[in-house]
Amino acid sequence: MSEIEWKKADTVGIIIMNNGENRHNPAFIRSLLGTLDEIERNPDISAVVISSSDPKNWSQGIDLQWITEAMTKNDLQAIRDFMYGLNKIFRRILLYPMPVIAAINGHTFGDGSIMACACDFRFMKADRGFFCFPEIDISIPFLPGMLAIVKKAIPYYKLEELVFSGKRTGAAELEAHHVIIRACENEEALMRETLAFAKTFTKKRAIFCEMKKRLHGTIIDIMEKEDPAYIEPLQLMM
Repeated sequence: MSEIEWKKADTVGIIIMNNGENRHNPAFIRSLLGTLDEIERNPDISAVVISSSDPKNWSQGIDLQWITEAMTKNDLQAIRDFMYGLNKIFRRILLYPMPVIAAINGHTFGDGSIMACACDFRFMKADRGFFCFPEIDISIPFLPGMLAIVKKAIPYYKLEELVFSGKRTGAAELEAHHVIIRACENEEALMRETLAFAKTFTKKRAIFCEMKKRLHGTIIDIMEKEDPAYIEPLQLMM
């Protein structure tokens, strides 16, 4: 089983993350970007769902083992390259020429939460899993582009609470604050409702892409102008 694979369900491309906690490292970046490219080449797809095969986790975010090893080696260039590689994923989702929908079936922490926010829509399983930004507790500051992404998905009053507290939040609370479309009863309901929603989209790719460019242009501009100096605070972890 590959780290990331996809299958077609009518007009929907379902991306399946298969690596347990689905932590982000350079291999994850390459695999997800390649999968998105492959799906886009299929003209019959008009929406994408990002799911996980792990019943407990959607994505636990950055691969702390990988980044700790890079920090031990004082390899700041590798860390910079990795962080901007994450921006490539976010940018790709933000500008993808069709809706990208997160089917969050379990724990979604840190960078996984940011990736969920980059998606156009989010559904989440209600019976298991938390959404969390633990960066405040592990001394990893957000890049400016990451903050811009989460601001698009989370009301500012709620975002301040989540970012400054690092609290774990369940699906019902996220639905109440309009972070997700729906808190689904269980995993079966999650995939059923997410796919039904995804299949309602039959828009032409060109206009969908142009709408996303205009809607997310400010976020893209922030990411493209990020200074490498923003990575230096990661030394707080060392």
